[in-house]
Amino acid sequence: MRRPVLYSQSPRGGPAAGETVVPGEAAATDAPEVLPKPGWRQRLARAAVNPRLTWGCMALLLGALLWVLWQQTAHPPRVLTQKDIDAAVLRSVTTQNLPSRAARAAEKIRPAVVRVVSYGKDKKGADIEQGVGTGVVIQDKGVILTNLHVVQAAQSILVVFADGSESVAHIAGLQPQHDLAVLQAQTIPDDLHAATLRTTADLVPGDEVVAIGFPFGIGPSTSAGVISGLGRSFKSHEGAQEIPNLIQFDAAANPGNSGGPLVTMDGEVVGVVTGILNPTRARTFLGIGFAVPIESAASAAGLPPF
Repeated sequence: MRRPVLYSQSPRGGPAAGETVVPGEAAATDAPEVLPKPGWRQRLARAAVNPRLTWGCMALLLGALLWVLWQQTAHPPRVLTQKDIDAAVLRSVTTQNLPSRAARAAEKIRPAVVRVVSYGKDKKGADIEQGVGTGVVIQDKGVILTNLHVVQAAQSILVVFADGSESVAHIAGLQPQHDLAVLQAQTIPDDLHAATLRTTADLVPGDEVVAIGFPFGIGPSTSAGVISGLGRSFKSHEGAQEIPNLIQFDAAANPGNSGGPLVTMDGEVVGVVTGILNPTRARTFLGIGFAVPIESAASAAGLPPF
C-alpha cells in the first residue's frame, strides 16, 4: 500500500531516520555560510575611509556653492522703482471693485444721521405726524442738530437713530437767524456715534460733497455733488427772513433732507442742509441747495469755534 507524499514545513530537511542530533551543535551541511547584508552605517563607514569618494563629494559641494554665488552676482535682485509701484497700484484699482469716495463718506457719517419726526395733535388730542426731517448727532451724549423749521410747530419730537432705536427728544437750543435747532435725546444708544465737524475756511467751489437725509421720508438717502458757491443768501417761500452766509451745493436735496449733514469726501460735516431754491411751489430740487456752515451750527449748540 502506497503512502501519500508528505511535505515538510521546514525550509531545510530535518535529520535522517536513525540520526541523532546533539542539542546546541549545528547540523552539518555543504551549503556556504550566508552573511547578513551591511546596513547604512556600515556602508557610510566604508565610504568614509575611501579618499577618492570623500574628495569627490567635497568637490561636488564646492562646485554647487560657486554656482549659487555666480548666479547671485550675475543676476542681482531687481530693485522696485516708483514706476513698478505705480503700475501695481493701477493694476489693483482696475481689477478690484473699490467703493467710491462718496460711498466711503456716506458710510462714515451714516451712524450719526437720525430721522426726526415731528408730531402735533388732532381735534381729538391724538398724536399725528406733521413731518419728517433729518438731524445729525454732534455729541455722543445725544445732542442733535437739525433745522428749526423741522420741529418749530411740533408738540412732541421723536428721533430714530441709525441702529433703529427710538427716543423722545426736546428742544435744547435755538438759533432762528440760521434756522437751527438743537435737540437733546432722552434715551441714548450705548454705541451712539457722533459726527466729526470740519471748518469751512478752506472750502472752495468745486469741492465734492455728499448730502445724507430722508427726502420725502425715504432713507437714509445719499446724494453727491459739489460746492457751487459760498456766502450765499436764501429766503424760502415759507421763511420770514433771509438767511445769510450759506453754502450753495448741487447734491440732490428735497423736503425731508432739511437738517441733514453736508459732508466732505472724508465724511466730515461742513454744513447743515437748510433749503432748496425753486421758483415754483413744487418744492422739488432743481440743482441749487443751501446749507448753514458748521461754524454757525456748532455755535448754536454752544460748541467752541474752530
